[in-house]
Amino acid sequence: MNKKVVLLLSIVTIVLLASCTSKIPPLVYDHENTEKNLSQVVLPEFNQLPVVDKLTDPFAWSDGSGRSTDFKDWGKRRNEIAAEIQHYEIGPKPERPERISASFINDTLRVKIKVNENTLTLTSAVILPEGDGPFPVVIGVGRGSGSLPPDIFASKNIAQIPYNFGDVLAWQQVRGNEPINKLYPELEYMGAYAAWSWGVSRLIDGLELVADDLPIDLRHLAITGCSFAGKMALYAGAFDERIALTIAQESGGGGAAAWRVSETLGNVETLGKTSHVWFMEEMFQFSNDVDKLPFDHHELMAMIAPRALLVLGNPDYEWLADESGYVSCRAAKRVWENFGIADRFGFSIVAGHPHCQLPDSQRPEVGAFIEKFLLGNENVDTNVAIHPFQDTDYLKWTDWWGTENK
Repeated sequence: MNKKVVLLLSIVTIVLLASCTSKIPPLVYDHENTEKNLSQVVLPEFNQLPVVDKLTDPFAWSDGSGRSTDFKDWGKRRNEIAAEIQHYEIGPKPERPERISASFINDTLRVKIKVNENTLTLTSAVILPEGDGPFPVVIGVGRGSGSLPPDIFASKNIAQIPYNFGDVLAWQQVRGNEPINKLYPELEYMGAYAAWSWGVSRLIDGLELVADDLPIDLRHLAITGCSFAGKMALYAGAFDERIALTIAQESGGGGAAAWRVSETLGNVETLGKTSHVWFMEEMFQFSNDVDKLPFDHHELMAMIAPRALLVLGNPDYEWLADESGYVSCRAAKRVWENFGIADRFGFSIVAGHPHCQLPDSQRPEVGAFIEKFLLGNENVDTNVAIHPFQDTDYLKWTDWWGTENK
């Protein structure tokens, strides 16, 4: 064959391979929000919101102009969902302030955020593996590994950084009297999950600022938490695209569970029964009208796409509404499936263990997600869908997507 022809064919092959590779959605991003939607998001008043009695379509534009399942449109649609969640549920997550400094001294990370001459400081005692690094890292809510066993991370040489959320806002906040309120007194009405996710993002800012002193790999960053902290992990992962892996453990209502589905179950954490201080007070106008929410929590999870998410459940605890969580997970997974990356989303709902204590039976799937998305091992299987709800008709909640809601 002519050398010129061979060379031409080689160039064409390389171009085609590069083109195929470029179509694979990224595993993580370099910025907190890579594609902020600068157009006006439609956010109707409560009495103007339509009733949607099934799970809302994550691909449908907020203005009712249609839908798109093309990945190139997902960044804009993701920001529409973010705007809806902030407007109707948790309040605004403040932007990154201009004045942030950080230090890493004596194994302790300190991040100082200054707004209007007031300062808030985040403090974390970092647990580093032995060696030179850089190490993948997990942010655990409350402690370095969250409620997961520390050895899961330590055995894989993953750094552990606790997120001391009380530095930002207490578990049962007193509105207007929390550390973050000194920085943003005008946001006294914000829910805890807006404040806490803001704090996680500022902690990540601090990690970036001390990158020369702290040997961690910020392209392989995870967050995890359980129960109310599981919700926290979900919001943090949804609202910060620098997080490569989110592990939300037993997050219940306000977490993985969908408000609409939970209304059809028994004594579970519904919108009307959840903690008022975790959300905006205004959210509770939907207590008896959850069908008027323009979103639901399958879309909170979908905001994490195309990055990785593992949801863990425990059906022994009725309050967690895990049947609702299962339906919500099935709905959210369709987003990852649509983009051809179904292996980046998994859920495991397993009974027979105390709340927030990982059973041995769930360790393999947790380990698999850590191996693939923190350590880069592509040979592990992360197609995880474990649950006890074989008789639950989850399709009825989403079969209208792309058509009218009937």
